[in-house]
Parts: sequence; structure tokens; C-alpha cells
Amino acid sequence: MALSKIKQWTRVVVVLTTISAAIMELLDTSIVNVALFNMAGSLGVNTEDVAWVITSYAIANVIIIPLTGFLAAYFGRKNYYIVSMIIFTIASYMCGASESLWTLVFWRFIQGIGGGALLSTSQAILFDAFEPKDRGMASGLFGMGIVLGPTLGPTVGGWVMEHFDWPWIFYINLPIGFIATFLAYNFIDKKEGEGQQKANISIDYWGIGLLMLFVGPLQFVLERGEAEDWFSSPAIRILAPVAVLSLIGFIWRELSTASPAVNLRVLRFPTLALTNIFTFVLGVGLFTSVYVFPVMVQRINGYTALETGLAILWPTLVGVFLFPVVGRMMSKGVSPFPFIFIGSIMFITFGFMGATMNGEATRWDFFHVLVFRTFGIALMQLPMISMAVQGIPTAEYPGAIAINNMIRQLGGAFGVAFANNYISGHFAQHRADLVTNVYPQSQLYQERVNSIAQGLSARGSLDASEQASRLLNLAVDKQAYLLSYLDTFQMISMFFVAIFPLIFVLQYISKKKPNASVAAKDDEDAKKAMMEAH
Repeated sequence: MALSKIKQWTRVVVVLTTISAAIMELLDTSIVNVALFNMAGSLGVNTEDVAWVITSYAIANVIIIPLTGFLAAYFGRKNYYIVSMIIFTIASYMCGASESLWTLVFWRFIQGIGGGALLSTSQAILFDAFEPKDRGMASGLFGMGIVLGPTLGPTVGGWVMEHFDWPWIFYINLPIGFIATFLAYNFIDKKEGEGQQKANISIDYWGIGLLMLFVGPLQFVLERGEAEDWFSSPAIRILAPVAVLSLIGFIWRELSTASPAVNLRVLRFPTLALTNIFTFVLGVGLFTSVYVFPVMVQRINGYTALETGLAILWPTLVGVFLFPVVGRMMSKGVSPFPFIFIGSIMFITFGFMGATMNGEATRWDFFHVLVFRTFGIALMQLPMISMAVQGIPTAEYPGAIAINNMIRQLGGAFGVAFANNYISGHFAQHRADLVTNVYPQSQLYQERVNSIAQGLSARGSLDASEQASRLLNLAVDKQAYLLSYLDTFQMISMFFVAIFPLIFVLQYISKKKPNASVAAKDDEDAKKAMMEAH
């Protein structure tokens, strides 16, 4: 009995440690979202440039996450986990101490390198702490962390900005990092033979290099395309082909080498390959919505950082408890497809409802809109995790999980960069449309300027007419930005509309029983590959 209690206590500590680490890593994908304007002012840059603080972290995540299986096998999973946590914690301090944008961007990248390992490794450690029959519940708990992390980010960031300054959104990671490192060192056990096979594993330098050459240039093209006028820019003309060629080279290398850094061979399972499309779009929806909403309501609706965070927090808490419920239902054999079907509809509804908001909306006006977002994520996230490893030999779980997590982060990085470009392009179009109705000869224009000028004159302004013209110009900009943000909500919905028919394809594929001999051969190949790797 005493031994059983000790085991249960250790499991509780492992659950708390791994989920806390995952939440901490994911929280940092969005915690800066409510502080972008403060950062831009403090560092002397514009809002578009400071967005690199978000995307540099996402780029590092996308690069490191698919490598976690290889690195964990090379260094030992526990060692790699603890060192990654230490890197994340130190980089968090250096981010807060940064005095220039590009120093901050550099340390955010290093923070992302350390943090990316926490996601997939935490998931693997958590699953090992549960019996196979209880892993549906483990998935539910981990799914809560995946959504709570980026969603709590704006709330925590808002509270910090209300009471401190922006460096503290990084400093708050320090005590969490210290405690999680201590608990991981003392309570997470090493697997048998862990870290002893380093001599038998060759490092795939070509694969790692090509992955970096693909993700880095791709993100630059997506992030800076609109500002650089796409292929009018020499940098874009160089980096776009580099990204394409690197992707081709990376795929060829990983499929042809005996010890790939990223096991792309797991994509031979059609369920995983198709699930990754849903995971990518879910990443777009999860991260893009939590980026666009804070920027919009602070710039247009005048919310404070804390009000912005609370506007996201309460709708999330309403729906986040669906995760363990869905996990328990799936553990009992309930099909994942009703959840995916309803979740997709809810996310589509969220985007189209969000596109109807206005500059006067209060945070309670947004409440029901954001509830649809939370329900959509809650109903889709866990079934996607479950479907990703369906029919895959246990030996290949780490590779499948790593790729699935990478695809979600890549979707988020792509979504934020795409949204920035989308907003810039639509802002220019909306402003041009609005300006056609605002010109000095217009009677309506003159009436509006005179009305504003009279108010300014009453307050003692000496150049009231000139100030009135400037204020009217700013009002046009504000309206153009509002319309652009609303378009972006609709754009998010269109991603889910595009993949909606694939739900029925995924259902059909998942029902097909694999040929026994093929399944046996796949399992044999997986075991052989693991033996060679170890």
C-alpha cells in the first residue's frame, strides 16, 4: 500500500512538472502579445518590427521540436529535458535584460530552442507515467496545457504590464524554471539504457542544417513579404528559392539516410499525414487568433493590457474543462470524429462572428465569440493528438509526436506571419477606399473638420483646423485597421472551411484495416530502425 502511494505521489509530481513545463513554453508564445506596443516604444522600433519577438521564438520551436526525438536519444531523455529547461530559464533572464530589439530577438530564439524541447519531451514523459488504458486522460491533461499556455499568456502578460514593465514578462519564468528543473532532476526516472547509446547514433548534420535553411528563410519571406514588396526585394528573391531548395533537400536527405534527424518515414501512415493538415490549420487558428485579438482591441478598442488578457481568460476557462471530459470519453471508445466535426464548425463560427465586431465592443461583447474559439480548440485538439498516432507502432511514437507538434507550431508561425501581411495589405486597400470619401472639397469632410476644430478651439488650441485634419486622418487609419483585423478573423475561418471536407476522408482512411503482413513488416522495420539507432 505504501509503495502504491509513493508511486501515485510520484505520478502527481511528474504530471505537475511536465504540464507546468509545457504551459510555460507555450505561454511564452503569446505572453508578449499584449506588450508589443510597450516594447516598441521602449526599444524605439515600430509594431511590425517588434513582431519578430514572436516569430523568432516560433522559428526556433519549429526547428527544434522535430529534432527532440533524436536529441533525447543521443543525450538521454532526462538529461536533454533538464538542460533544455536550464537553457529556457537562462534565456528568459537574458530576454528581460535586453536593451535593443535584435538582442531581444536573438535571446528569444535561444529561449525557443530550449522551450521547444519541453513540449514533445514533456508529452512523452507524461505518457510513460500512465498505463496504456489511462493515456486518454493523460492526453486530456496535456491538451489542457496546450490551450492554457498560449491563452493564459495575454492574461499573465496583462497583469505584469499593469504592475511592472515588459522585462518582467520574461523574469516570471525564472522561479517556475528553477522549481521545474529541481522536480525533474529528483522525480523523473531515466528509462533503461537511456543516454548510453550515444556512440551508436550518428548526428545528421545535413538534415539539421537543411531544416534550418528551410524554416528561417521561409519565415523571413512570410514575415517581411508585404513590407519588402515581395519579389521586388533582392532579399526575398534570394531567400525564397533557398527555402524551396532546402525543403527539397531536407526531404530527400531524411528519407535516404539511415539515421535521420527527423523521421519523415512515419508519414507513410496516411492517418498521420492527413491529421497533420488539421494540426497545421489548428495551429493557425490557435496562435493567430491569440495574436490578432490583443493587437486589435488595444489599438482599436482602447483596452489596457490587463483588460485584454481577462477578455481572453474567462471564455477560455469556460471551455477548457472539456479537455478531460473528451479524454475520458475517448478512453471509453467514443469516436473522435464527432468532436472534430463539431469543433471545426465552432471555429468557423468564431471567425465569422468575430468579423462582425466593432470598435465600441466591450470585452463582454467578445465573450461569446471567444467561447466558440475555446470550444472549437477543446473539441479538436485531443482527437487530433489521438489520431496522429493511430495505427503507428509504439517504437515510432516519438517521431510521430515530434512531427505533429512541429506542424502545430509551424501553423502558428505561418499564421502570425501571414496575418501580419494580410493586415498590411487589407489596411492599404481599406484606407484607399475610405479616403475616396474624405477630401477637402467634400461638404461632409468640411462639416466634420469644423466640428472637431470648434471643440479644440474651445479648449484653447491655436491651430485647431490643422489638428482637426490630423485627427480625422487618424480616425480614417483606425477604421481601416479595424476593417483589416475583422477581415483577418474571417480569413482564419476560411482555413477551417477549406479543410472541412477532409474530415470525411480522414474518417474513411481511419476505418480501413491495414493488411496484417504490411503492419507486421512496418513493426519489424520500426524495431530494426530502433535497434540500429540504439
